[in-house]
Formats: sequence, structure tokens, C-alpha cells
Amino acid sequence: MTYKVKLDTFEGPLDLLLFLIKKNEVDIYDIPVSKITQQFLEYLDIIKLLDIEFASDFILLASTLLRIKAQMLLPKPSIEEDEEVVEDPRQELVYRLLEYKRFKDVAENLSEKEEFARNLYTRGSFKIESPGFADELVDERADVSLFDLVTAFKTIVEKNKKVVVHRVRMLNVNLEERIEFVISRIKEYGEINFTALFEPTDDKLVWIVTFIAILELVKNQVIMALQSETFGEIILRMLDGIETA
Repeated sequence: MTYKVKLDTFEGPLDLLLFLIKKNEVDIYDIPVSKITQQFLEYLDIIKLLDIEFASDFILLASTLLRIKAQMLLPKPSIEEDEEVVEDPRQELVYRLLEYKRFKDVAENLSEKEEFARNLYTRGSFKIESPGFADELVDERADVSLFDLVTAFKTIVEKNKKVVVHRVRMLNVNLEERIEFVISRIKEYGEINFTALFEPTDDKLVWIVTFIAILELVKNQVIMALQSETFGEIILRMLDGIETA
């Protein structure tokens, strides 16, 4: 039984690279290629495990990182006078990252302006406010990215590595049931920790299908994933306006 994940609205390989740069708090102009490549490959293992549709894009960038890593391990030739300085093999990748980040920042800025304009009340319109709710509490937890979710899932997999036992048995698990399971757990508690949805006694396939169910629910805007701090515990809850009764 296989599940192929289609994530049109989620991020690609350059987003993962930017995510790792931010996570490791390193300078984008001085990327520690060896460390970042190793982490990129670890995330790639999870992406391939989930059979994400555009995994080939991640594999392509992974090969680029490995090539850069190999180039940086080669002995550098001595620079004589009047000789050109050898170009840093990371330069092209850094340029691509900066260009991509620039376009992404512009897109996010435009999206924020669109959201702001949509919430404006023009002359002649009015807003009815319920008494006593003028100072409604605002949830300061931030939305998380695909790679925050993958990080949380990767941690679960690594913490619960099991001894491999070759045993043939039927696993009655499907995506629809896992989606219902996730929704029912969130409805039961109002909101739930991401890790609470993965029982250590469950088979790895159950984990994978559960994780795909979470991705589908986030993508379809049925639930939201939040963090109170960067790389902190992920909380799942129903999106505002979704029936929870």
C-alpha cells in the first residue's frame, strides 16, 4: 500500500535550504556545506519515505550540494601574483538562494497587503461589534511550514526506532480513517500536540499515513499548525470557522 502526497501549496527544495540555514543560524553567504548537506539528506529520506510528488526536485538539489561539498574538499591551488582568485563553489547556489528569497519576500509582502486591503472598511460601511469583546485575545503562536512539520515527524521516527522484524501481516489503515482520527482527537481536546497523534506502539506505516493526513488537513485549511516559538512544540487545532461540534 502506497500513498503519494501532492503538495501544490507547500515549499520546495530551496525553501528547505533556507529553513536549514535559519535553523542552524548560519550566514547565507558562508554556508557550512558539509553540515547543511547532511541535514538536507536526512530530510530527503523523510520526503522519499512519504513519496512526495516532487521529491525529484529535492534529489536534484541534493546532488548539487554533494557536488559543491566535493569541490570544497579538493585541495586549493596556490594563488600566484596576477592569477585570478578561484571562485567559491557555493557562489552560484548563494545567488540562487538570495534571488529566490527576494521574490518570496515580495510575494509575502503583496499577500499581506492584499489581506490588509480585504479587511479595510470603506466609507459607508460599518462594523457591528459585540459588547464586551472589543479586546479579543489574539493567539500569538505563529503558523508553521511544511519543514517544521517534517522536523517534528523526523524527531518521532528517530526517537522510536524499532528493531526490524520481517513479518508479513495485513495493516488495515487508510488515509480517510486517519483523517477522521486526527479531526476527532483535535475536537476532543480543542487543540492537541503534534506528537500526541503518534503512538509508539503503532506500526511505522500508521505513522506515515497519519502524517500525510495532517498534511492534507493543513493543505485543505481544515486544521492549522502553530508554534509558540521557533522550532518549538507544534500544536494542531481546527481552523476558525470549521465546525467542531
